[in-house]
Amino acid sequence: MFKKLLLGIATLAATMSFAFAQVDVNKADAAALDSIKGIGPAKSTAILEERKKGEFKDWADLEHRVKGIGGKNAAKLSEAGLLVNGKPKEGAAATAAAKPKADKAAAKTASTPAPAGK
Repeated sequence: MFKKLLLGIATLAATMSFAFAQVDVNKADAAALDSIKGIGPAKSTAILEERKKGEFKDWADLEHRVKGIGGKNAAKLSEAGLLVNGKPKEGAAATAAAKPKADKAAAKTASTPAPAGK
């Protein structure tokens, strides 16, 4: 029973780590691109077709060449884990993988009681 519980926890942990995976647009296949929230089969096909013409130089290049990816959408895709040449979009919020750490730190600070007395 204990072994099954440990196996279940290990499986869950492994699955969760893939949910926050970083995917580089210049290296990913269709399945990896589809794993990013906001990219479906049509968008991944469009990305792969444009990439055949040459790798994306930066986020501006991706936004310019792929229809439907503008500034707002690019920021959301970056937050979901999409990278261009290993870099997230500047100005986009922290990736989903980094958010839980920040949330835990904020919760810890908020839950620390103030010193009594004065």
